[in-house]
Amino acid sequence: MKNVVSCAAVSRNFGSFTALEDVSFKVREGEIFGVVGPNGAGKTTLLNCLEGLDRPSSGHVEVLGCDPIKDQHSLAQQIGVQLQSAALPPRLTVQDALELYSALYERPRPWRELLKDLGIKDKANARVDRLSGGERQRVFVALALINRPQLAFLDELTTALDPQSRRNMWDTVEHVRDSGATVVLTTHYMEEAERLCDRVAIIDHGRLVALDTVASLIQQHAGETTAKLILSASPSAEFDLNGVPGVTSARTEGRELTIRGTADGLQGVLAALAAHCITVTSMSTTTPGLEDVFLALTGRHITTEEQAA
Repeated sequence: MKNVVSCAAVSRNFGSFTALEDVSFKVREGEIFGVVGPNGAGKTTLLNCLEGLDRPSSGHVEVLGCDPIKDQHSLAQQIGVQLQSAALPPRLTVQDALELYSALYERPRPWRELLKDLGIKDKANARVDRLSGGERQRVFVALALINRPQLAFLDELTTALDPQSRRNMWDTVEHVRDSGATVVLTTHYMEEAERLCDRVAIIDHGRLVALDTVASLIQQHAGETTAKLILSASPSAEFDLNGVPGVTSARTEGRELTIRGTADGLQGVLAALAAHCITVTSMSTTTPGLEDVFLALTGRHITTEEQAA
């Protein structure tokens, strides 16, 4: 699978402050690639370097085979950009904005078709300042997609959206990918990255601290699944589950069984219980996620960082 973005040993300094330090990764064609980390980690600075809006202090960036700075004009016809902070004149209508942006490109997509795909076809004549937060974000996505981009950059797309609007926007991002574009997005919402991203790069204090699929990151860094089961009967003293492959520990207190281990280990436990004619009357599981990965790698909770910001 070919790479559409190559970022090699990229650093960006602002005076004595280092926003990015020696960041390297590649983005594969057709994937949703996530850059995650707390506010101030360097995510937007990184995207600015990839989009040609900023020049790295050192290192090399290649996007769709082009230098984002030297080939900025030709590259603009091939990429779509949704900025973290963007605005339109408040009295401008959605139709006016899309017709204006369409005039900037050689092969613009029919904007009415685009609004239909994004679920806001009835907002064409609405003024931008009268749209809801979710509708306004969809307009900015439409502006980023009007040129039929091969690669779409989405920076903190769902910040400040309510939970339902955020989930609706996730469907939109998946639709963008399914339509043939590669997507690079930044987010500080770990749930968002878990839901959307094929691979994730975790950025902290300007450095790349991990890069892999969500499942692999969790498996490598976040520990095990914990399951608590209420059984139909107390197992006998001879009933030992610690030998089940994938089970790290098994503790029984009366009818309550607590298991730590992998998902496969839990399946093995259920099979062993069934073989002894013991049924499970209730079960709850706690599965680690990217938040636990971030904690393991940095010693801090990303949610705590966001609350302090």
